[in-house]
Order: sequence, then C-alpha cells, then structure tokens
Amino acid sequence: MELTDPPEARLMGSGDSPEDDADAYRELAADIASGVAVVATRERGHDVAATVTGYLDVSCDPPTMLVSLYGDGRIADAVQSAGYWTLSLLAADQQGIANWLASPGNPVFGLLNQVPFRRAPATGAVVVEGALAWFELRTVDTMQAATHLVVVGEVVSMGRGMESGRADDPLVHFASDYRGLRRAPGI
Repeated sequence: MELTDPPEARLMGSGDSPEDDADAYRELAADIASGVAVVATRERGHDVAATVTGYLDVSCDPPTMLVSLYGDGRIADAVQSAGYWTLSLLAADQQGIANWLASPGNPVFGLLNQVPFRRAPATGAVVVEGALAWFELRTVDTMQAATHLVVVGEVVSMGRGMESGRADDPLVHFASDYRGLRRAPGI
C-alpha cells in the first residue's frame, strides 16, 4: 500500500555545504552491514595489503568478484600495477588484523610481520591465515568511481582458511564498528 506523504529526506546540494552532505551520507551509509576482508598483492617484491569492506561476488560463470579501493591509497596503485590480488574474508576473531591493516600511515616494509599468512598458489600474494575463505584473482577490468578504484577480477584459485563447520562467525562492519554474527548460547 502506497503511503501519501513522502519519506523524510535530505536533498543533496540543496543549500547545505558539500561537507554537510558528505557527513550526512557517511552517517546513513554506516547502516550498511558489510563483511570485512583483506586485499593483498605484491608490488616490486613487497607485500601490500589493506582492510576493505567494499567487495562483491559478481558472477559464478566465470567466478568473478570486485573490490572498491581508495584511489589515492597504496593498495589501489599496487593492485592496478600488479594485475592480480587476493581477497581474504576475515573471521570475527581477526579484528586486530582488520584494525592494523586499516590504520593510516602503517609501514610499507614489514607491514605483514605481525599477520600470519601463507602464499596463494598462482601469484604468491598473501592469504591471511585463518580467514573464513580466500580468493586469488586476476584483474580483468578497472574503473574510477568518485574517489575509488573499482577492480574486477576473475578467480584463479580459492580456498577455505578454516574448517567449514567453524566458518560461521564473519567479521562484520556496521554502525562504524566491528561485530561478529555468532549468537550467544540460548538465543
């Protein structure tokens, strides 16, 4: 049933400053629940990695995914240059890894010294140990979208980082905070 009164809305660019529009957008976009993952690649012999929440399963024929990377970040340059990358889906108990790899100004060299990882079979890019699942991808397309680089990749290998029966508690970003999905016993 259609209601007659319009929804309460903020019209972008209707007199408030662009900064006010951006703040209002940020507040509402925080209500989007997103899985948390790590994107990694190798550039000039060095590992580069970052925490992301903007990624998507695109297709299963052929297996294809996409990720949105901040365009001015090291990871966007490295992924674009390398032409391949991994996506490790984090478990709720891996919040420390997510925080570390999301920190601005973390070191270029030795970035992953405190993160347990293995190497993906086709490219040698980092796969975070204990991730729920991981995907190794070859870039097939990129495009600029506002401040971000959208990277589309075709899966060349994939795996599970933990026993499938234990992969029931992903790390989720919601309301500007990290959360798990596992329910307390008896709920």
